[in-house]
Amino acid sequence: MRLFSRQSIVNHRDRAALDLKNSSFLFSEVAKQLVERLDEIKRQFPTMLELGCRSGQISTLLDPEKKIETIIQADLSYLMAKNALRTGNPTLVCDEEYLPFRQKSFDAVLSNLSLHWVNDLPGTFSQICHVLKPDGLFLASMFGIGTLFELQDSLANAEKITNRVISPRISPLADIKDIGQLLLRVGFKIPVLDNEKITVRYSSPIKLMHDLRSMGETNALIKRQSSFMRRDILAAGLKHYLDVYGDNFGRVPATFQIITLVAWSPGPDQPKPLKPGHPSVNLADFLNS
Repeated sequence: MRLFSRQSIVNHRDRAALDLKNSSFLFSEVAKQLVERLDEIKRQFPTMLELGCRSGQISTLLDPEKKIETIIQADLSYLMAKNALRTGNPTLVCDEEYLPFRQKSFDAVLSNLSLHWVNDLPGTFSQICHVLKPDGLFLASMFGIGTLFELQDSLANAEKITNRVISPRISPLADIKDIGQLLLRVGFKIPVLDNEKITVRYSSPIKLMHDLRSMGETNALIKRQSSFMRRDILAAGLKHYLDVYGDNFGRVPATFQIITLVAWSPGPDQPKPLKPGHPSVNLADFLNS
Protein backbone atom coordinates (compact mmCIF):
# COMPACT_ATOMS: atom_id res chain seq x y z
CA MET A 1 0.00 0.00 0.00
CA ARG A 2 1.41 3.34 -1.08
CA LEU A 3 0.73 6.17 1.37
CA PHE A 4 3.16 8.80 0.14
CA SER A 5 3.67 10.49 -3.20
CA ARG A 6 7.38 10.19 -3.88
CA GLN A 7 7.15 12.97 -6.47
CA SER A 8 5.66 15.30 -3.85
CA ILE A 9 8.55 14.43 -1.53
CA VAL A 10 11.01 15.29 -4.32
CA ASN A 11 9.25 18.61 -4.91
CA HIS A 12 9.25 19.46 -1.20
CA ARG A 13 12.92 18.57 -0.80
CA ASP A 14 13.90 20.46 -3.94
CA ARG A 15 12.27 23.55 -2.44
CA ALA A 16 14.09 23.00 0.86
CA ALA A 17 17.39 22.74 -1.02
CA LEU A 18 16.99 26.36 -2.10
CA ASP A 19 16.77 27.59 1.50
CA LEU A 20 19.32 25.53 3.43
CA LYS A 21 20.03 28.28 5.95
CA ASN A 22 16.47 28.15 7.28
CA SER A 23 15.68 24.49 6.63
CA SER A 24 18.53 22.53 8.19
CA PHE A 25 18.61 23.34 11.91
CA LEU A 26 16.76 20.24 13.13
CA PHE A 27 18.49 17.92 10.66
CA SER A 28 21.89 19.30 11.68
CA GLU A 29 21.17 18.79 15.37
CA VAL A 30 20.08 15.17 14.91
CA ALA A 31 23.01 14.54 12.54
CA LYS A 32 25.36 15.56 15.37
CA GLN A 33 23.70 13.01 17.64
CA LEU A 34 24.06 10.27 15.02
CA VAL A 35 27.75 11.01 14.57
CA GLU A 36 28.21 10.92 18.35
CA ARG A 37 26.64 7.44 18.31
CA LEU A 38 29.02 6.43 15.54
CA ASP A 39 32.00 7.70 17.53
CA GLU A 40 30.98 5.48 20.44
CA ILE A 41 31.41 2.38 18.26
CA LYS A 42 35.07 1.41 18.41
CA ARG A 43 35.33 0.08 14.91
CA GLN A 44 36.49 1.28 11.52
CA PHE A 45 34.04 1.60 8.63
CA PRO A 46 36.07 2.03 5.42
CA THR A 47 33.03 2.26 3.10
CA MET A 48 29.90 4.15 4.10
CA LEU A 49 26.59 5.05 2.45
CA GLU A 50 24.53 8.01 3.62
CA LEU A 51 20.90 7.69 2.52
CA GLY A 52 18.84 10.87 2.39
CA CYS A 53 21.99 12.96 2.69
CA ARG A 54 20.30 16.35 2.11
CA SER A 55 23.22 18.83 2.08
CA GLY A 56 25.77 16.36 3.48
CA GLN A 57 25.54 17.24 7.18
CA ILE A 58 26.80 13.86 8.36
CA SER A 59 29.84 13.82 6.08
CA THR A 60 31.01 17.19 7.37
CA LEU A 61 30.79 16.00 10.99
CA LEU A 62 32.63 12.69 10.71
CA ASP A 63 35.75 12.20 12.80
CA PRO A 64 38.86 11.72 10.61
CA GLU A 65 40.07 9.11 13.11
CA LYS A 66 37.30 6.81 11.87
CA LYS A 67 39.45 6.46 8.73
CA ILE A 68 36.47 6.26 6.41
CA GLU A 69 37.96 5.81 2.96
CA THR A 70 34.77 6.10 0.93
CA ILE A 71 31.55 7.95 1.68
CA ILE A 72 28.82 7.77 -0.93
CA GLN A 73 25.98 10.24 -0.47
CA ALA A 74 22.53 9.70 -1.93
CA ASP A 75 19.32 11.71 -1.90
CA LEU A 76 15.96 11.49 -3.62
CA SER A 77 16.21 15.17 -4.60
CA TYR A 78 18.54 16.25 -7.39
CA LEU A 79 18.94 19.71 -5.87
CA MET A 80 19.79 18.27 -2.45
CA ALA A 81 22.31 15.90 -4.02
CA LYS A 82 23.80 18.84 -5.90
CA ASN A 83 24.21 20.71 -2.60
CA ALA A 84 25.86 17.67 -1.02
CA LEU A 85 28.58 17.69 -3.68
CA ARG A 86 30.23 20.51 -1.74
CA THR A 87 31.59 17.86 0.66
CA GLY A 88 33.72 16.43 -2.14
CA ASN A 89 32.21 12.96 -1.75
CA PRO A 90 30.64 10.94 -4.59
CA THR A 91 26.93 11.78 -4.66
CA LEU A 92 24.00 10.44 -6.64
CA VAL A 93 20.25 10.79 -6.89
CA CYS A 94 18.77 7.66 -5.35
CA ASP A 95 15.34 6.55 -4.20
CA GLU A 96 15.48 4.80 -0.81
CA GLU A 97 12.75 2.46 -2.05
CA TYR A 98 14.94 1.14 -4.92
CA LEU A 99 18.58 0.98 -3.91
CA PRO A 100 20.86 0.55 -6.96
CA PHE A 101 23.86 -0.84 -5.06
CA ARG A 102 25.42 -4.27 -5.19
CA GLN A 103 25.06 -6.65 -2.28
CA LYS A 104 27.71 -6.45 0.44
CA SER A 105 29.06 -3.08 -0.75
CA PHE A 106 29.21 -1.07 2.47
CA ASP A 107 30.57 -1.40 5.98
CA ALA A 108 27.97 1.07 7.26
CA VAL A 109 24.74 2.73 6.13
CA LEU A 110 23.62 5.92 7.84
CA SER A 111 20.35 7.78 7.35
CA ASN A 112 19.22 10.97 9.06
CA LEU A 113 15.50 11.84 9.27
CA SER A 114 14.64 10.52 5.82
CA LEU A 115 13.15 7.03 6.04
CA HIS A 116 9.82 8.15 7.55
CA TRP A 117 8.74 9.01 3.98
CA VAL A 118 9.30 5.48 2.65
CA ASN A 119 6.17 3.60 1.58
CA ASP A 120 7.58 0.09 2.07
CA LEU A 121 9.73 0.35 5.19
CA PRO A 122 10.32 -3.43 5.51
CA GLY A 123 11.42 -3.51 1.88
CA THR A 124 13.85 -0.64 2.35
CA PHE A 125 15.23 -2.16 5.55
CA SER A 126 15.75 -5.44 3.70
CA GLN A 127 17.61 -3.71 0.86
CA ILE A 128 19.84 -1.89 3.35
CA CYS A 129 20.63 -5.21 5.03
CA HIS A 130 21.60 -6.68 1.65
CA VAL A 131 23.95 -3.85 0.64
CA LEU A 132 25.80 -4.11 3.96
CA LYS A 133 28.82 -6.35 4.30
CA PRO A 134 28.61 -9.09 6.97
CA ASP A 135 28.43 -7.53 10.42
CA GLY A 136 27.81 -4.12 8.82
CA LEU A 137 26.32 -1.21 10.73
CA PHE A 138 22.92 0.37 10.11
CA LEU A 139 22.59 3.63 12.04
CA ALA A 140 19.57 5.86 11.43
CA SER A 141 17.19 8.40 12.86
CA MET A 142 13.50 8.76 12.03
CA PHE A 143 10.61 10.91 13.11
CA GLY A 144 8.37 8.76 15.29
CA ILE A 145 4.75 8.71 16.34
CA GLY A 146 3.87 11.73 18.47
CA THR A 147 5.80 14.15 16.28
CA LEU A 148 3.89 17.42 15.85
CA PHE A 149 1.01 16.13 17.97
CA GLU A 150 0.13 19.72 18.94
CA LEU A 151 -0.35 20.72 15.30
CA GLN A 152 -2.21 17.52 14.48
CA ASP A 153 -4.58 17.99 17.43
CA SER A 154 -5.22 21.64 16.58
CA LEU A 155 -6.02 21.07 12.91
CA ALA A 156 -8.18 18.03 13.66
CA ASN A 157 -10.12 20.03 16.26
CA ALA A 158 -10.63 22.88 13.80
CA GLU A 159 -11.91 20.58 11.05
CA LYS A 160 -14.20 18.78 13.45
CA ILE A 161 -15.79 22.08 14.47
CA THR A 162 -15.98 23.80 11.08
CA ASN A 163 -16.04 21.00 8.53
CA ARG A 164 -17.13 17.92 10.49
CA VAL A 165 -14.75 15.88 8.33
CA ILE A 166 -11.17 15.34 9.51
CA SER A 167 -8.68 15.30 6.63
CA PRO A 168 -5.21 13.73 6.93
CA ARG A 169 -2.98 16.77 7.51
CA ILE A 170 -0.04 15.10 9.28
CA SER A 171 1.67 12.05 7.80
CA PRO A 172 1.41 8.81 9.81
CA LEU A 173 4.62 7.80 11.57
CA ALA A 174 6.02 4.55 12.90
CA ASP A 175 6.14 3.38 16.50
CA ILE A 176 9.49 2.44 18.01
CA LYS A 177 8.34 -1.12 18.82
CA ASP A 178 7.16 -1.68 15.24
CA ILE A 179 10.50 -0.51 13.86
CA GLY A 180 12.39 -2.90 16.13
CA GLN A 181 10.24 -5.81 15.00
CA LEU A 182 10.70 -4.88 11.33
CA LEU A 183 14.48 -4.83 11.71
CA LEU A 184 14.46 -8.34 13.14
CA ARG A 185 12.01 -9.56 10.52
CA VAL A 186 14.23 -8.58 7.59
CA GLY A 187 17.35 -10.13 9.11
CA PHE A 188 19.10 -7.45 11.17
CA LYS A 189 20.75 -8.55 14.40
CA ILE A 190 21.10 -6.97 17.83
CA PRO A 191 18.86 -3.95 17.16
CA VAL A 192 18.97 -1.19 19.77
CA LEU A 193 16.45 1.65 19.57
CA ASP A 194 15.68 4.66 21.69
CA ASN A 195 13.34 7.61 21.56
CA GLU A 196 14.15 11.24 22.32
CA LYS A 197 11.76 14.15 22.48
CA ILE A 198 12.96 17.45 21.03
CA THR A 199 10.74 20.45 21.72
CA VAL A 200 11.22 23.54 19.57
CA ARG A 201 9.63 26.84 20.63
CA TYR A 202 8.09 28.96 17.89
CA SER A 203 6.93 32.55 18.00
CA SER A 204 3.59 31.48 16.52
CA PRO A 205 1.89 28.42 14.98
CA ILE A 206 2.12 30.00 11.54
CA LYS A 207 5.91 30.29 11.93
CA LEU A 208 6.02 26.54 12.61
CA MET A 209 4.03 25.85 9.45
CA HIS A 210 6.35 28.06 7.42
CA ASP A 211 9.37 26.23 8.85
CA LEU A 212 7.91 22.82 8.00
CA ARG A 213 7.50 24.00 4.42
CA SER A 214 11.09 25.28 4.35
CA MET A 215 12.30 21.93 5.73
CA GLY A 216 10.47 19.98 3.02
CA GLU A 217 8.39 18.21 5.67
CA THR A 218 4.86 19.14 4.63
CA ASN A 219 2.12 16.64 3.82
CA ALA A 220 3.02 14.18 1.06
CA LEU A 221 0.12 11.76 1.49
CA ILE A 222 -1.37 10.56 -1.77
CA LYS A 223 -4.88 11.04 -0.33
CA ARG A 224 -4.23 14.52 1.00
CA GLN A 225 -6.53 17.32 -0.06
CA SER A 226 -5.27 18.98 -3.23
CA SER A 227 -6.87 22.33 -2.39
CA PHE A 228 -5.55 24.85 0.11
CA MET A 229 -6.88 24.71 3.65
CA ARG A 230 -9.93 26.92 4.09
CA ARG A 231 -9.25 30.15 5.93
CA ASP A 232 -11.82 29.47 8.64
CA ILE A 233 -10.28 26.04 9.35
CA LEU A 234 -6.77 27.50 9.47
CA ALA A 235 -7.87 30.33 11.76
CA ALA A 236 -9.65 27.90 14.11
CA GLY A 237 -6.61 25.62 14.16
CA LEU A 238 -4.21 28.45 14.97
CA LYS A 239 -6.49 29.67 17.75
CA HIS A 240 -6.73 26.18 19.28
CA TYR A 241 -2.94 25.80 19.12
CA LEU A 242 -2.42 29.08 20.96
CA ASP A 243 -5.21 28.53 23.49
CA VAL A 244 -4.25 24.97 24.42
CA TYR A 245 -0.48 24.88 23.97
CA GLY A 246 0.72 28.50 23.91
CA ASP A 247 2.51 30.25 26.76
CA ASN A 248 1.92 33.72 28.18
CA PHE A 249 4.15 35.25 25.50
CA GLY A 250 2.26 33.72 22.58
CA ARG A 251 4.95 31.17 21.84
CA VAL A 252 4.02 27.58 21.03
CA PRO A 253 5.90 24.28 21.35
CA ALA A 254 6.39 21.82 18.52
CA THR A 255 7.32 18.30 19.58
CA PHE A 256 9.55 16.08 17.45
CA GLN A 257 9.93 12.46 18.55
CA ILE A 258 13.27 11.20 17.26
CA ILE A 259 13.78 7.45 17.02
CA THR A 260 17.42 6.38 16.78
CA LEU A 261 18.22 2.84 15.72
CA VAL A 262 21.40 0.80 15.65
CA ALA A 263 21.39 -2.64 14.02
CA TRP A 264 23.84 -5.01 12.39
CA SER A 265 23.70 -7.18 9.30
CA PRO A 266 24.32 -10.88 10.00
CA GLY A 267 27.96 -11.82 10.56
CA PRO A 268 29.82 -14.95 11.66
CA ASP A 269 31.54 -13.35 14.65
CA GLN A 270 28.54 -11.61 16.20
CA PRO A 271 27.57 -12.40 19.78
CA LYS A 272 24.48 -14.56 19.85
CA PRO A 273 21.48 -13.29 21.81
CA LEU A 274 20.97 -15.08 25.10
CA LYS A 275 18.17 -17.55 25.43
CA PRO A 276 15.41 -16.63 27.86
CA GLY A 277 16.98 -16.78 31.30
CA HIS A 278 20.65 -16.16 29.65
CA PRO A 279 40.56 8.68 -2.07
CA SER A 280 38.93 8.83 -5.55
CA VAL A 281 36.06 6.51 -6.00
CA ASN A 282 34.39 4.85 -8.95
CA LEU A 283 30.64 4.69 -8.31
CA ALA A 284 30.39 1.78 -10.74
CA ASP A 285 32.07 -0.40 -8.14
CA PHE A 286 29.01 -0.02 -5.93
CA LEU A 287 26.17 0.07 -8.45
CA ASN A 288 24.42 -2.84 -10.07
CA SER A 289 25.63 -3.19 -13.63
